[in-house]
Order: sequence, then C-alpha cells, then structure tokens
Amino acid sequence: MRKFAALFLSLTLVCGLAACGGGGDNGESSDGGSAPEVQSDEADEADTADEGGSGEGVAINVIAAQYGQNTTKWWDDFVKDFTAEYPDIDLKVEVESWNDIYTVVNTRISNNDAPDILNIDVFANYQADDLLLPAEEFVSKETYDKMYPAFLEQSDVDGTIWAIPDLASARALYYNADILKAANVEVPTTWDELTEACKAIKAYDSKIYPWGVDMTTDEGQAAFAYYTWNNGGGFVDDDNNWALNSAENVEAIEYAISLVNDGYTNSDPANDTRYDLQDMFGAGQVAMMIGPNSIPTYIADGGYSINYEVAPIPTNGGNDSVSAGVMDRFMCFDNGYSDAEIEAIKTFFDFFYEDERYSEWVLMEGFLPATSTGGEILAEADESMASWVDIVGSCNFYPTAKTEWDDVKQGVINVEQQALLGGNVQELLDELQAEIAE
Repeated sequence: MRKFAALFLSLTLVCGLAACGGGGDNGESSDGGSAPEVQSDEADEADTADEGGSGEGVAINVIAAQYGQNTTKWWDDFVKDFTAEYPDIDLKVEVESWNDIYTVVNTRISNNDAPDILNIDVFANYQADDLLLPAEEFVSKETYDKMYPAFLEQSDVDGTIWAIPDLASARALYYNADILKAANVEVPTTWDELTEACKAIKAYDSKIYPWGVDMTTDEGQAAFAYYTWNNGGGFVDDDNNWALNSAENVEAIEYAISLVNDGYTNSDPANDTRYDLQDMFGAGQVAMMIGPNSIPTYIADGGYSINYEVAPIPTNGGNDSVSAGVMDRFMCFDNGYSDAEIEAIKTFFDFFYEDERYSEWVLMEGFLPATSTGGEILAEADESMASWVDIVGSCNFYPTAKTEWDDVKQGVINVEQQALLGGNVQELLDELQAEIAE
C-alpha cells in the first residue's frame, strides 16, 4: 500500500504491560517483510477503487505484539487461514517482542513506512501526530458494535475513538497456598499484614522469595500502579491532571522499595520480568506475586504443578483494593488508502473478531475478551472467566489517552530503578512531575 509522509516520532518508548499486560519471551517474526508498494498512477488507483469491497489485488501489513509462547504460531496459522479465504489480499503479519516493538514501529514511521495495522498498547502520540484513522473508518459496524463500550472509551480523544481493543487482562494477588500454610500465615489484605507474612515466610525458608516485584522496562509501570492505586494515589488526580509526586505515591514506592531492601523479594527487580517471576512462582521459589489472569495458562503450559490461589491486592490506609486493568489495541495508520484497501482492512478485522476465532485468540494466552460475544462464549466454556470480566469492569486503567503517557511510563520506571539504587523517591518523583507538567 502507498505510504504517506509520516511524521517522525522523536520519543523513546518502553513496554507497558501489558497489556496487556503483556510481554514477549522472544522476538521471533513470522514474516519480517513490509507490504509491497502499490503504484501511484491515478488510473490504477481508480481501477482498484472500482473493485469495491472485494479487496482484490491489495496488501495489508500488520505489526503484532508477542504475548507469549504461542503468539507467533497463532498468527502464522491465521495468515494461512485468511489467505485461503481471501487469496486476493496479500496479508503479512510481523510479530515483535514487547522489548523491540516500539523501536521497530518508530523506525518504520521515521522511514515513511508505517504499518497499515498495529497491535500495541499505546496510541495517543500516534493520534496526536495525525498518523491514525478513526476506528469507525477501518472497522465494520458489525464488528465495532461487538466491543465493550468501556474498552472503546480508553481510546477516546475529543469524542472520537482512535483504536479498538485487542484483548485485556486484570491483575490480582497469586499466592502459593502450601507455602503460606507451612509458614503459618494468612493471606495478607493490608501492607502491614504483607510485611508480617514476608517475615514469616523468610523465617520458614530463607531460599523462598516471599514477594515478587517487577520494576523492569517490561512492566515497571504496572508495579507503580499496584502500589500507588492501593494507597489512594495514582498517575492522575480527580481532575485527570498528572499527580506523580503526590504524598500517597511517594509513600507507596518507598514501601515497595523497602520490601526489596529488607530482602523479602526477588533479588533483581530491575531485571526480573513478570515472566521470570511467573517461572519462579510456578517452581515454588516465589510465594506471592501480583499478576494477570493469564497466569493459570502460563503455569499449565510451563508444566508446573503447584497449589495456588487468587486474592485481592493488599492495600494501605483503609483503601479499597484496586485491580489494574490492562488493554492492548489495534490501530490503523492513515496511509492514503483506496476504497478497496479500506475494505480489505475491514475484512481483516471481521475475520479476526469472528466469535470462535477471536475466542481462541483470547484463550491462547489466557487473556480476557474485549467483545461481548467473545465474553459470552468464554464464560460458557469457563465459569471463572465471567468473574474476571467483572473484575475488568471495575479496574483502574492507565491514562493512555493522554499524550504524555509514554514519557510518564518511562519516567516512573526510571524512578523505580533509581530508587532501587538508593535514590530519594520524593526527589525523583518531584523531578518527573516537573518534567511532565512543564
């Protein structure tokens, strides 16, 4: 497809969660090529447009995030199935790890070679630089109407939806029931109880990490959310203004760092990703960790056999427990499409969000659906899925619609990692707040 003269994004991005919470375990690409260029001759373009919704003779280039062990194969199979049904649409899907995807995308954009479709967590900076199409221009009404309104609202800027939800996850406390029983501790519901539980577990077996912490570039912003939201703080205040250096936030991060300094956590939070922690948890080396609803699938796929249960995230100061909702997205870059190309893109999304196929995608890595029809199918297949969908409905979400989010995400991770090295949390958050609010 013809690529437009994209603006250069001079920002350095790091992974959010993950979204969905997600993060890749490798950077393997199912097909690394970009879509072939379509001749710009006006007569040729008119001929293509006359083809209407058939999508004949057009190409679609997709960059997708690597969610786990099964992602690359799933997309390979998807491309085969799609091509068999729509042989006149040349679909290429390039799968990138969360560690690499931001660099890959921004390099493509700076070289005037933006992908047609992007699967990632962030969107606001692309939208702010006029690089995206509104969602309702590249998704059919039938598919658009399947999506939970609360998820669509996370991509709303000035009344327009600029991206559609791919999948979601919610976070909760996972704990090894056998270890807690052996250490004679109850499941902690407050920070004071958490500290005492860590002490008891450490006394029971010094080789076990009582608490798992991920402050890496993979998911450090999630750690910031877990502690600040459950201390009455967060990224923004009630008026949606940045409030990164609030007293609640300072107290929260100081508490998280104290758990590390007291020897109650994994030894290298700046480098131990959530996947490392999940492996440790599955192996019985970590007693408690906050993680997504996909952990059961991860543990099953990894061949682990432990007795674990799920509980609300511990809180401080009498605050209600807050779960973190993480949502990733699909967006479409404004590459100057013909009518036939737009119809081909709509065909891609109709095919992807077909109820059975989409449900397989969500179940593959144990995520939550972003469509009501997908939710109904998954709830019937697994009753526990219905309760997780309810949790997502009451989650706090990252403020990803704010254009500063990418810098904030990088900033809070930097604060955490500098604090791990002995930096003063108050001073670090003051500096970040001043930088973001200027």
